Amino acid sequence: MVYDFGIRLKELREAKRLSQADVAERLNVTRSAISGYECNTITPSLEQLVKLALLYNTSLDYIMGMDNRTNFYLDDLSESQQQTILDVVERLKREFMCGK
Repeated sequence: MVYDFGIRLKELREAKRLSQADVAERLNVTRSAISGYECNTITPSLEQLVKLALLYNTSLDYIMGMDNRTNFYLDDLSESQQQTILDVVERLKREFMCGK
């Protein structure tokens, strides 16, 4: 399936039961700007993308079509624990990337 930024934005908006005018008001842009985002004729600024992610309660990765990437967060670990995990990841990358 081909990723379509505009369709993703429209689906997120409709899932929240918001009109384009509702979103425009919350982002302080025109309704035509929201239409342009959804039709792929206008690219939102990074600031607007962040506002959209917050409004739709989703990640920028999801909005940008990168939702199939694996992420993990180390925030709840100590610095020592974080470093241990990063070291393991680096060793695995070296081991598995050697054959490529």
